[in-house]
Amino acid sequence: MKIVRGKQKSAARVVMYGTEGIGKSTMASQFPSPLILDTEDGSKHLDCARVICSDWITLESTMHELVRDAQGFETIVIDSADWMERIMIEQIVRQAGKKSIEDFGFGKGYIHVQERVSKFLAIADQLIARGINVVFVAHSKVQRTSPPDQTDGYDRYELKLTKQVAPLLREWCDLLLFCNYRLKLVEGSDGRIKASGGKERVMYAERAAAWDAKNRFGLPEEMPMTIDRLAGIFGGTPTAADPAVTEIMTKAAKAIADANDDAALAKCRKRVDQLLSDGTLTSAQWSTLTDQIDARAPSEEPANA
Repeated sequence: MKIVRGKQKSAARVVMYGTEGIGKSTMASQFPSPLILDTEDGSKHLDCARVICSDWITLESTMHELVRDAQGFETIVIDSADWMERIMIEQIVRQAGKKSIEDFGFGKGYIHVQERVSKFLAIADQLIARGINVVFVAHSKVQRTSPPDQTDGYDRYELKLTKQVAPLLREWCDLLLFCNYRLKLVEGSDGRIKASGGKERVMYAERAAAWDAKNRFGLPEEMPMTIDRLAGIFGGTPTAADPAVTEIMTKAAKAIADANDDAALAKCRKRVDQLLSDGTLTSAQWSTLTDQIDARAPSEEPANA
């Protein structure tokens, strides 16, 4: 019996998805020594190495060839996963002589899709075993969900893939990143709720009610959407926290602890909201401080009868 102890270094399995035009492909092109397998001809604006894979046979054969000889590339990027699924379905339909995937009847066509994706991920795992990172870039969609333990449903961001394929990618990856613009809802002068911000790009590495995400690398819940924040998963050194922001957090926490009445706490809350609004704090940092404020706020006593 061979017992292996401690952390084991391995290539990264990454799925990165988010809203259109946020810069997912650009960021993927900044991964270590990348080769982009372009399924939607969307890498023209990037200074990168690429293989145009406009059909399934080209994509699959390219992956097999890279397993035999990666030609010095350290990261293989499939851009995008939803277009990969699309050309895969076209190939399955064409091979079977059908007009659409629905012509298989009773969901049988999607079983073929699921099986084909599983085999494709097995090829990706051969690259992983050779120390080559594999990254899937995907678009997001807003999907209504109704959890069995809730009385009502709600909208959330999900991978723009069929319900048979999305779970396969979520389970396969070590890092599932959701990329979005940070928004803040504020009450306008007319009393209506409005959105502000929308310019700062952020990525989330932990699951929330509004999106899927996960990571096995101990990454923060929320990060600016920059490649240096992922350096640690490739053996580099993550960027240290901004000392100025650390000092602001420390001072804010002390002010909250020293607040001795409701007015002082209200002042702290206003300051923390302002720091979020102007982009100084992330949502996670803002939540940390507001939780401290809420913990200091006196609980309301029930009115006497």
